[in-house]
Amino acid sequence: MLIKLHEISKIYTVGAEEVPAVRSISLSVPEREYLAIMGPSGSGKSTLMNIIGCLDTPSSGSYVLKEREVSRLDDDELAEIRSSEIGFVFQTFNLLPRMTTFQNVELPLIYGHAPRAERADRVWQVLDAVGLRERANHRPNELSGGQRQRVAIARALINGPSIILADEPTGNLDSNTGEEIMQVFGKLNRAGNTIILVTHEQYIAEHAKRIVKLRDGMVASDSAS
Repeated sequence: MLIKLHEISKIYTVGAEEVPAVRSISLSVPEREYLAIMGPSGSGKSTLMNIIGCLDTPSSGSYVLKEREVSRLDDDELAEIRSSEIGFVFQTFNLLPRMTTFQNVELPLIYGHAPRAERADRVWQVLDAVGLRERANHRPNELSGGQRQRVAIARALINGPSIILADEPTGNLDSNTGEEIMQVFGKLNRAGNTIILVTHEQYIAEHAKRIVKLRDGMVASDSAS
């Protein structure tokens, strides 16, 4: 099993009050899964995504990723897992405006001190995977919204992560472009990538193979889409 969450809870302290964001969530995710996490605002889906992405730690419970207990690791160890095991795709793309498509995608490999020749080979591979080879020398302001999101997906793929974690990846796109991006995720999943998608849109979630719905910080349902 790729991910095992057991009785995960997260409580935030706001002044003198304790506010539970997720409550006793248990969830298993096998390799090659395509999972959508749904829920209204305040349901806990963003908190759960942050815990799975090692951007936050649970208040209690166990999180095992690839047979490694990560819920009690320090900040440096969590940063190493984020860089090697998880590829993030965000609603706002988060591209560097002065860099080309190629350079934006290459950046994680530079941070990881990969050799130049290896970097180039890998960048071309992931640009081909998202259909953007011909846009390699374009800067973000020369790309459509859908193309910018594909650059972000390529960047998420570049280190060969165990999980692609996508937070509302179509939120800034029109419905037709959003559908194109979901087709990219489907292609990547069929190629063997594990994808966890966070969304509040039912029609987006239905592209996944499995939908987990949260309500009030707990799992309300877990079913095939």
